[in-house]
Amino acid sequence: MSKPLLEVKGLTKAFGGVIAVSEVDFHLNEGEIVAVIGPNGAGKTTLFNMITGVLPPTSGQVFFDGKEVTGNQPYQIAKAGITRTFQNLQVFENMSVIENVMTGVHCRLKTGFLQAGLRLMGVKREEQQAFDVAMSCLEKVGIADLAFEAAEVLPYGNQRLLEIARASASSPKLILLDEPMAGLNPQESRQLVDIIKKKREEGMSFLFVEHDMETVMGISDRIVVIDYGKKIAEGTPAEIYENEKVIAAYLGTEEEEEAI
Repeated sequence: MSKPLLEVKGLTKAFGGVIAVSEVDFHLNEGEIVAVIGPNGAGKTTLFNMITGVLPPTSGQVFFDGKEVTGNQPYQIAKAGITRTFQNLQVFENMSVIENVMTGVHCRLKTGFLQAGLRLMGVKREEQQAFDVAMSCLEKVGIADLAFEAAEVLPYGNQRLLEIARASASSPKLILLDEPMAGLNPQESRQLVDIIKKKREEGMSFLFVEHDMETVMGISDRIVVIDYGKKIAEGTPAEIYENEKVIAAYLGTEEEEEAI
């Protein structure tokens, strides 16, 4: 068994008197694809935001690759080897497709502000390296022919692929995907699943939130289920499929039906 790449221990987030996430524990091993599922408002995106440094946890710890990263800033998390996409598309619309992906390479560059301002030889070399990496990422998701198009004119499905390319550009060990299949047609969803599988073969691991149960069951090694901010189940797709707590969270219980 591979060693844990990501460990979440007792992670909790309170907004005033509202507990959005409560003492969630789980881990992800190297090379795994793990899904986080649950009804709307269960706390899944808040959990992602704490792991990636967008929100500081109220309590609990996050460990990545053997080191604690609890409360680190997003740029520190990215530099450590975790990148993400968002539930709502986050592309730089005023930039070209290739420029968008190049922004994902920058956390790996060594050039400082002064060097960049003076346009030293090393700066030009790194810019070329960033361009080459970005183009390779676009080729792997199948949109290299759109590299010099404005990002804002891309169809929705291609903007999703652009986000995946940018998230991959820094060669992360772990990519978090927040509802990657949202808004995609069946063909686009299958294409994205194939891309995720290929990137896993390249050595990347994935943690993703998704409502498309066909995708979740078909691609996940393990599934973590959250309801009302608490983890209610964890296991293989087959185990989760038959879990009574999960069925109740999605379909309701007899008592709830009688109360309606």
